[in-house]
Amino acid sequence: MTPAINLLIKQNVGHTIHEYNHDARAESFGLEAADKLNVDASRVFKTLVVETDNKELAVAIVPVNRQLNLKSLAKALKVKKANMADTKKVERSTGYVLGGVSPLGQKKRLRTVIDETTSLFDTIYVSAGKRGLEIELPATALAKLLNADFANIATE
Repeated sequence: MTPAINLLIKQNVGHTIHEYNHDARAESFGLEAADKLNVDASRVFKTLVVETDNKELAVAIVPVNRQLNLKSLAKALKVKKANMADTKKVERSTGYVLGGVSPLGQKKRLRTVIDETTSLFDTIYVSAGKRGLEIELPATALAKLLNADFANIATE
C-alpha cells in the first residue's frame, strides 16, 4: 500500500487500482501506463510539481499526452510565474520519486490545479505513488480530496 491508496481507503473514496510491469527503459512513465493498461492516454494524468515566483510549491495534474502550460497554471494560481520545481524539492515535499509522484498522500498538501479535460471522462487515472501502479477514480473525487481547482492548463 502507498500513502495515496491508504488515503483513499481512509476517506472511503471509491477507486480501482491498476498494476502493470514497469519498464525502467520507458521514456514516458505516463504514456507507458496508458499503453500497458490499454487506456486512452488522454485519461491518464501526470502529477507535476512547480515552484512559483513567491517560492511556493504547487501541483498541476495534466494528461500524459499533453504538456503543462506554465503561463496558464500561473494564472490559475494567481501568481506571476511558475517553473518546474527541482527534483529534490519535489521528492522532499511529496515523499514520492519522479515517475511515481501521486497527487494523493503527499507529505505536505500543496495547492493543486487539475486540467479541465477531466470533465470529458467518468474516471481518470493518476499515479498511485509507485511506478507501475495507477489509481482510477472520478476527477471530482480527486478534486474534493485535494481541495483542487479545475482550469485549462494543458496544451498540445
